[in-house]
Amino acid sequence: MVKTLPIRTSGRTQLLDITAQVQRAVDESGVKDGLCVVFVPHTTAGITINENADPDVVSDILKEINKVIPFNDGYEHMEGNSAAHIKASLFGFSEHIIIESGRLLLGTWQGIYFCEFDGPRSRQVKVKIIEG
Repeated sequence: MVKTLPIRTSGRTQLLDITAQVQRAVDESGVKDGLCVVFVPHTTAGITINENADPDVVSDILKEINKVIPFNDGYEHMEGNSAAHIKASLFGFSEHIIIESGRLLLGTWQGIYFCEFDGPRSRQVKVKIIEG
């Protein structure tokens, strides 16, 4: 089963907590033990797992990644979004999460984040549930 999650971003760079949507996909699958693969089919967006208890963590991540990889830095790519491509490559395009007893096996403070680096846009996240 592959489930497509629609994502709408509202900013140029943004981290959106999609943990609840991914857990719903697991619930709908009926799989109790296995693996959940979360994949982003875009070259200027990514996926990561990080703290979801304190929103300042997300703010700090975005602030620092924008410092390290500025939007305008003499890039040659004609579309003007090279910084977004670089950020997405560094964050990565997929995460694998163990499913145990029907629940995503995340740490107490962990959440799954969709990472927008070239928004605002309409995006998709693909979720594959593997029983086992």
